[in-house]
Amino acid sequence: MIKLWLPRLVAAVGVSAVSLGVGVGGLGVASAAPDLGPAIDTTCSYPQFMSALSAQNPEADRVFNSSPVLRSGLTQFISAGPDKRREIAVFVAASPMFQPYLGTIEQAFNTCNGF
Repeated sequence: MIKLWLPRLVAAVGVSAVSLGVGVGGLGVASAAPDLGPAIDTTCSYPQFMSALSAQNPEADRVFNSSPVLRSGLTQFISAGPDKRREIAVFVAASPMFQPYLGTIEQAFNTCNGF
């Protein structure tokens, strides 16, 4: 049972921590519900996502790259199938502490195919 929760927890922590790191950059609060589709259906690789995040918020990129847990969580999220990504994304988006930061992650997933 613990083994089943571990990847989800690591991915949720990774995606959530990216959100928190983005908050350090002071991007402001998102007022609308995030569109989870781009994250769930992404065809982006980890390097593409990180390039998009870096271009949009260098501080978030710095925070993210300084944490092995964050890198591992996002790697697992991106390598998971759409059903697993949906489960993780819904969990993260429903967590009140992360909602203010979801816009930057959404923007990175919306643009990562261009990187």
